[in-house]
Amino acid sequence: MQTRPLGRTGLQVSVFTLGTMMFGPYGNPDADACVRIVHRGLDHGITTIDTADVYGDGESERILGKALRGRRDDVVLATKGNGPMGPGPNRRGNSRGWIVSAVEGSLRRLGVDHLDLYQLHHPEPGTDIEEPLSALTDLQRAGKVRVIGHSNLPASEIVEAQWVAQRRGLARFRTEQLHYSILNRGVEREILPVCRRHDLGVLVWSPLSMGLLTGHYRPEAAAAGRLHWAPRHMTDARKLAAVDALVPVAEEAGIPLRHLALAFVTSHPAVSSAIIGPRTEDQLADLLAGAGTRIGDDLLDRIDEIVPPGTDLGPVDVAYEPPHLAQPHLRRRGTGCAEP
Repeated sequence: MQTRPLGRTGLQVSVFTLGTMMFGPYGNPDADACVRIVHRGLDHGITTIDTADVYGDGESERILGKALRGRRDDVVLATKGNGPMGPGPNRRGNSRGWIVSAVEGSLRRLGVDHLDLYQLHHPEPGTDIEEPLSALTDLQRAGKVRVIGHSNLPASEIVEAQWVAQRRGLARFRTEQLHYSILNRGVEREILPVCRRHDLGVLVWSPLSMGLLTGHYRPEAAAAGRLHWAPRHMTDARKLAAVDALVPVAEEAGIPLRHLALAFVTSHPAVSSAIIGPRTEDQLADLLAGAGTRIGDDLLDRIDEIVPPGTDLGPVDVAYEPPHLAQPHLRRRGTGCAEP
């Protein structure tokens, strides 16, 4: 398993990161099987593991904590916070109070004394970016968090956060976790170049486009869970047509489509690691078999012909949507749209 620098943090990460969203009640409820997935990944060279407090309502972190007993020093351990972790409006978000509570909760569930990487799971435009930066700076100085990062941040907010950290003398974000795949290449326009400009390490979530790029996906047999969470994405005609066009390209190259898709995202010079999220040991073994796949300019050119650079073929239901797109009153004047 190849390793790469995580930006300029000094950390080295495996080219594949083990994602644990499938650990727990919404994926694989067998905790012992999930522990075996972690151990198998570590034994095959994975050094980076990513989770989040909301995965399985905390169960993913608890399972991961069990799996890492005696092996904590073998991994770069990353988690995320922002989503709801209980009733009430203040048990979520990017406020100072909640970030401190969320970090403490993650440390407790994971059974560790520090996190190698703590990431804000989503932007929160209603909260001044100085609030989370200030809280995370204090947590970093207290030794509870080593590196801080964000996820799903638009390019303009990445730059703003860097500017605020510099002007206020705060710790700056060092990583970005973003959605990137052959089918959704919009981040190539601004976000990935901005990450390179600011020396941010980049972790890619859903490089297989929620299963569309596995080579096995068929709309008529789609898992109910994925159709529930991402109905537009999983049934998008443009994406399905692109997959149909990619299958023969992969076959001619003698590379499984899922391995081609992973090699595509890790070919980008800004990308540090691609997150794989297996639900079973067999799925993990299959994905690990593609860790050494390299693709050249000829294949990349053919992919560009099917999905041009910087193109999103369609929306991803679970991706972050800026409020000015989701809330009409922020982009309309005098149309009778009610203020929040």
